[in-house]
Amino acid sequence: MHGRDLRYFMTAAEELHFTRAAERLFVSQPALSKQIRMLERQLGAPLFERAAQGVRLTPVGAALLPHARRVLAEWDAAWETVARVSGEQRATLVVGMSTSPGRGGMLPAIRSRFTALHPQATVRLRQVGWEDSTAGLADGSADVAFVWLPIPDAERYTWTVVAEEPRVVAMPETHRLAGHEVVDFAELLDEPFLALPETAGPLRDYWLATEARDGRPVRVGAEIAGTAETYEALVDGRGVCLLASGNASLLTLGGVVTRPVRGISPSRLALAWRAGDRRPLVVDYVRACRQATPVRPAG
Repeated sequence: MHGRDLRYFMTAAEELHFTRAAERLFVSQPALSKQIRMLERQLGAPLFERAAQGVRLTPVGAALLPHARRVLAEWDAAWETVARVSGEQRATLVVGMSTSPGRGGMLPAIRSRFTALHPQATVRLRQVGWEDSTAGLADGSADVAFVWLPIPDAERYTWTVVAEEPRVVAMPETHRLAGHEVVDFAELLDEPFLALPETAGPLRDYWLATEARDGRPVRVGAEIAGTAETYEALVDGRGVCLLASGNASLLTLGGVVTRPVRGISPSRLALAWRAGDRRPLVVDYVRACRQATPVRPAG
């Protein structure tokens, strides 16, 4: 027995009129009648009584109808699920980032594991300005994102830490502290700092190390929203800035040096996604990330 036969039977049972049922099914009335007769022969009992007054179900037909509806409903649900999952496997996953997380081949390692699970999916990297410290998660333009902690509105997201790095200070090579091998944070308290835009929320305070200032106000020399702006502000002497040691090479392009800082906590880079997002592409990218990175504390 085929699902098509049950669908023909169910439609005819609902219409109790073979011509109207055939129109609903986009088949000819003789073809529908033929399939119904074949189904009746398989079952060994008539399903419809045909008379001059019209068509009605036999007791066997009435008994079969609710079962046919359940079977077809399950099949339709299965078909929709298969179509949805197949579509997701061919879909695009957008990975947001504000600075490159390419530490030690991390991105290729994640991609290779993810591609093994979803060979037809496309991974698109999206660069997002520093004014959005969620790297596209907040406005929905990214499905997952590499972000620096802390992340604003933390209750909206889940994350897994992929790297933990010391914070270093970047300064002009002519700065009074440039000759030090290590800089105590206390020596930086009166320095003007380059600050992220206020829209970065708690991340702005983190890179200003407000937690280590004992309430002393920050001198903001300039606001910066990208690597190029930061480099130009440093060379111009408008302030110093903290950054993760893994990003030091982005700014030490000539005229700028970085030094380790004593007295502040290390930075944490995380892969984040919206809380409760269980789409297969998201779940499997997170799984691939955890497999490819040794640091796995979760938020």
